[in-house]
Amino acid sequence: MSCATPGIVCHGEPIKLSELAIGTSAVVRGFQKTGGTASLRLREMGLLPGTSLTLVRAAPLGDPLEIKVRGYNLTLRKTEAAHVLVEPVA
Repeated sequence: MSCATPGIVCHGEPIKLSELAIGTSAVVRGFQKTGGTASLRLREMGLLPGTSLTLVRAAPLGDPLEIKVRGYNLTLRKTEAAHVLVEPVA
């Protein structure tokens, strides 16, 4: 699903995945320019522009983050999640 999909409402500018609130769904919009090989690895794991995801939970100290994407749970460090730009959806 994406913001162009009927019934999906996006809220403004993309933010870093690491800044998303727990339980919030979002759509991947792209990657930061400084991502380098990290953004390539994230794409290989299924985080492609237009992909829907939900931030499931964070570890007690806030790192790592668990997201649900493409039917599976993926755990990312906050530094990795900071490379992913997402747009929260309603």
